Amino acid sequence: MATHISQSCSHNTADRRMPAVAGQFYSASADTLADDVDGFLKSAGVSPATDVRAIIVPHAGYVFSGAMAAKAYMRINPAQRYKRVFLLGPSHKAAFDGASVNSQFGAYATPLGDVAVDLDVCESLLRADSVFCCLPKAHDAEHCLEVQLPFLQRRLDKVPPIVPIIIGTQDINKLERVAKALQPYFTADNLFVISSDFSHYPRYTDALDVDGITGRAIEKASLTEFIAALNDNASRHISNLYTSACGQSPIAVLLMMMGNGGALTMEHLGYCNSGDSPYGDHDGVVGYHAFAVTGGKAKDNATENDTAFSLTADEKRTLLSIARRTIENELNGSGLQPCDTAQLDDALKARCGAFVTLTSDGRLRGCIGNLVGYRPLYATVMAMAKSAAFEDPRFYPVRKDELDGIKIEISVLSPLRRISSIDEFQLGRHGLFIVKGASSGTFLPQVAGETGWTKEEFFGHCSRDKAGLGWDGWRDAELYVYEAEVFGEDDLK
Repeated sequence: MATHISQSCSHNTADRRMPAVAGQFYSASADTLADDVDGFLKSAGVSPATDVRAIIVPHAGYVFSGAMAAKAYMRINPAQRYKRVFLLGPSHKAAFDGASVNSQFGAYATPLGDVAVDLDVCESLLRADSVFCCLPKAHDAEHCLEVQLPFLQRRLDKVPPIVPIIIGTQDINKLERVAKALQPYFTADNLFVISSDFSHYPRYTDALDVDGITGRAIEKASLTEFIAALNDNASRHISNLYTSACGQSPIAVLLMMMGNGGALTMEHLGYCNSGDSPYGDHDGVVGYHAFAVTGGKAKDNATENDTAFSLTADEKRTLLSIARRTIENELNGSGLQPCDTAQLDDALKARCGAFVTLTSDGRLRGCIGNLVGYRPLYATVMAMAKSAAFEDPRFYPVRKDELDGIKIEISVLSPLRRISSIDEFQLGRHGLFIVKGASSGTFLPQVAGETGWTKEEFFGHCSRDKAGLGWDGWRDAELYVYEAEVFGEDDLK
């Protein structure tokens, strides 16, 4: 670390950090700001938990990411009495190779009032390891922590003191030192707020793919998976993709702390990007995820997950139309969107996995899908329709002159549920997903009816033919089931 960076900052408990982005990222009017935040929280559609240890939230202007940030904050029980809130975010204003703790102010001011800084903890961190410093320019104009404060003020009954930390390094060894110093505070008594946006500036559809890869890795709460996802995205050389996560360093610190013990669960609460906002376009977008880390073991939600996702006939017709128009637009090179997303109802924006299957004269012509929904359902169908038509490696791309003869079928999937025994699998009702190490494979529920296999044959074929694990490889693999609501164009004439 550069020797000119101070390990501590002079401070006076009466000093207040004044807002840097009020009137830009959010309203400078207290009344308007309170109304805006309350509106986001009210519409979030997320229930509170009693054991939230951390959240991952975006930090863009509220018109773009406020609704997604609210999903994470709504997961917090407003009556929870935390001792302090650790705010971790990336540096947008200063280049430095460490973590800057803002000990120069006794409070952060917002239009809604002041939030105290826990100066004692700030000073303790500065003494704990030389990886920590106090670099004023890393904080003075930085927005990524500031935009979290109004949400804390409107969500918590009592806002505890904060510990503001800006991380400027991507050195894995230094991040480990940051995590080690913070680990003693990573308890149920404290809340960690990790501030990060996700993909920066790719096209809308590319953002959906990139952010899906990153989101799935984070949900596994694995640092290894997260780093692999970042590297995978970078290796694809997607046009205008500047980063997969501007807050990758704070996220890495969180995953390190989660990996050091404790039965914690990473929950994915939602995803959107700036292209979903009426103020955004689709040419260069920024992605926004919301996550929560809860204490204790994952709940047994088998009953909840056994309920298949339900769509009306009109909603099914809309999805089939989206799939066909996506393929038509790609063939015509029009670049048009297949639907007006503002007119879609909530069911079509739900976070569901889906497969799109193409057939020609009764024979398979392409089938691609995502098991887990890290994007709105309509967007998943768009992406999978394009992939099934043009990117299934088993077939040549669909030609314009054959499209009229192709039939489209969509399978909308329920959430994955892990099972411990083949006895929990219901043939014809459940799809199967087998995972072992880097190998995985799946069969949709309807495969059982198409093949007439027994349950054991269903597992054996999936293990051998799809996952590449051999006929009995499923016996020591992770097993997941899901259900599918299947409908095609011929069903809805």
